Amino acid sequence: MKKILLILTVVFATALPSRAQVIPSFAFGIKGGMNLTSISKSGTFDASNQAGYLGGVWARFGALGFNFQPEAYITGKNVTVDGVKQKFTSVDVPLLFGGKIGAFGLGARFYTGPLVSFAINKDQNYGTAAGNIAHLNYKDQNYAWNVGAGIDIRSVSVDLRYEAGLSKQSYGTGSTKINLFNLSLAYKIF
Repeated sequence: MKKILLILTVVFATALPSRAQVIPSFAFGIKGGMNLTSISKSGTFDASNQAGYLGGVWARFGALGFNFQPEAYITGKNVTVDGVKQKFTSVDVPLLFGGKIGAFGLGARFYTGPLVSFAINKDQNYGTAAGNIAHLNYKDQNYAWNVGAGIDIRSVSVDLRYEAGLSKQSYGTGSTKINLFNLSLAYKIF
């Protein structure tokens, strides 16, 4: 009898962590953080990195240890180009695909995916940028690719991400690709 109880205990103890990875799940939350922007340099082009910000919402759909995580947030990207400070503000929409390792509220995630960035500038406000997203107006958008990892501790997540610019953003009389690192803190609401 003791052997049967021991075997059942071992089976349930090992099945629960794997079950947590198999069951379909949904999570929604808010996130905020900072970024460090760098721009591609060419010729006599002189640029320096500066910190920016990000804030918005995320959702995560998962099953079998894999997940899909769409996000939407406002990002401020700051750089100094040839001694002139440039500020790029945008609504960013990453569509991330990845996996998760862990159970019982603790885990590590890794992910990658495309990002579409809708510019907000002097001629455009948040409502116009949101309208461009809803109507798939891609005239003022930029593309990037994200690669990153995160740690989940119950309802709190910390993410470190690299964003590689795929298209050029205009500034003044020029244009450049923007690359950045994001460090963000997220909170799962449900």
